[in-house]
Amino acid sequence: MTSDTPHPDTLDLAADLRAALGNLVRTLRDSDDLPPNQAAVLGLLIRDERSCTVAELADRRRVRHQSMARTVALMAEAGLVAQQPHPTDGRKQLIAPTNAGRAALLDQRARREHHIATAIETRLSTEERAQLRASVELLQRLS
Repeated sequence: MTSDTPHPDTLDLAADLRAALGNLVRTLRDSDDLPPNQAAVLGLLIRDERSCTVAELADRRRVRHQSMARTVALMAEAGLVAQQPHPTDGRKQLIAPTNAGRAALLDQRARREHHIATAIETRLSTEERAQLRASVELLQRLS
């Protein structure tokens, strides 16, 4: 075993953590209204607080331009994003979230947080809640 190879116990922990987080994410997605790709695009646009072209969004999400163009078209049709002409390149459109798009993403996040909070309150003891709070900081350090 080289110094770059994690210890087998650490690999087991990583596998358990990946599986637990995956199960939690799948459980939360069950009640989502927005498809994951649309929620991800809205998240990027809202987090960055700027408009992007389809090409920029495709690059950021690591998908093909055609796939992103279809996603954006569906989102525009649903009123989640608006398209406006690029100020310096008339061939391009800038994509920005609408108020409805912001509300949809924030509502979805609120539902997810409510689900998690309810599970914490009903399934975890006071001591377990303290452990969970401490583990959040640890998880953030792994990113």
